[in-house]
Amino acid sequence: MALRDLLKNLPEVRAPTEKKVSFNVKLKWTLVILVGYFILANIPLFGISGSSLSRFEYLAIMLGTSFGSIISLGIGPIVMASIILQLLNGAQILNIDTNTTEGKKFFQGLQKLLAFAFVIFEAIVYVLMKGIAAEPGFTGIVITQLCIGGFLIIFMDEVTQKWGFGSGVSLFIAAGIGWRLFSLLFQFIGPQGDFEASGHVLAIISSVIIGDGTGVIRAFFPIVVTALLFLAVVFAQSLKVEIPLAFDRIRGHSVKWPLQFFYAGVIPVILVSALVANLQLFGSLLQNWLGHATFLGGFAEGGHAVSGLAFWIGSTPILETLITGSFRWIYAGQAVGHVVFYVVFSVMFSFFWVGTSGMDARSQANKIVNSGMSMPGFRKDERVLESILKRYIGPLTIMGGVAIGLLASIADLLGALVGGTAILLAIMILYQLYQNIAQQHAVDMNPALKGFFGA
Repeated sequence: MALRDLLKNLPEVRAPTEKKVSFNVKLKWTLVILVGYFILANIPLFGISGSSLSRFEYLAIMLGTSFGSIISLGIGPIVMASIILQLLNGAQILNIDTNTTEGKKFFQGLQKLLAFAFVIFEAIVYVLMKGIAAEPGFTGIVITQLCIGGFLIIFMDEVTQKWGFGSGVSLFIAAGIGWRLFSLLFQFIGPQGDFEASGHVLAIISSVIIGDGTGVIRAFFPIVVTALLFLAVVFAQSLKVEIPLAFDRIRGHSVKWPLQFFYAGVIPVILVSALVANLQLFGSLLQNWLGHATFLGGFAEGGHAVSGLAFWIGSTPILETLITGSFRWIYAGQAVGHVVFYVVFSVMFSFFWVGTSGMDARSQANKIVNSGMSMPGFRKDERVLESILKRYIGPLTIMGGVAIGLLASIADLLGALVGGTAILLAIMILYQLYQNIAQQHAVDMNPALKGFFGA
């Protein structure tokens, strides 16, 4: 009871009083949060040593952050809290029934409390292990700044979920990836502030001018891989199973409910990527603190894993090593480990997400019945609908998890711009944002669909 009372008294963003938030209001708050995110990402931490940040920059994409800013923790605490609770609930250690309204509220409250705890824990770990090194006498100030930024990210995510489109976690990742992708393509300023054709488009032009064929290939192939990945994801997103439904009160009027091939959406691969990023992060922090590598991995000067668990679940751009002649057979073994890890955990997190987000067969059957619809040719019974939906949702969850894990890991190995996982996330997040907007429009045009979509 004490825990439930604590969860009910946690600070939270007030939910809208109206049953349906209008499209304009959702768009306004989504843009407000997006602008706020970019502002916070450009507010530097006061009292840190800038040289301590370079080796963590490669993790910034997956954590939806900019290291050295007030939001250096990014979405890490939110994602880690979600992963731990899903694992505990999936193993029935917590045994929270997320199919009930009370169970969902308890699960979400527990997740927020754990996220707050991770903000404080990670802020302390970052600073004390000198991941973000504080100047002498500024340790407490830097930890406080990190905590404030972490709490702001949690509340911004909550604002987006209640008042905007999608979730803040997805929005922050897409924003960070979009900015870095633009920089990788068109950047023309070097580390020293002088002109340098470091962007891939400019690098192609520069290499053609000086007749450097290898330079052209190295700059051109990542663009091709990124474009092919984009087409593959768009094609896979168009694959779906359509379930015919009819309105009970409106004879002759029917709709087709699509079950997407990527049924669990983008969240599972976000969780896998964040898990990899956090393992690499803590492995690097431990090495920096202890002075030697651990089982989590050994890390080179640039922050890349060269041994241990972090190496075997990480990736090395195979295509680039073949072009430059630096390929080693150990990279082939690493590639197998990377693919297997992503596929297995994508499937696992797909099942956890479907079960905890109200996308399971029982919850969907309940939505259909409550919205006044039924499946033609079958008795209007929630248990019958549930048994029919199970035939599709289970296989789609497995196949979608395998496919998204393969796409992300293989694109990583082929050297897609900003990483295969990052590009995959950006494409799917934008596609889901489009779906949310289209769903909002459909509900506005046909109020009868309101109960079905849960709006």
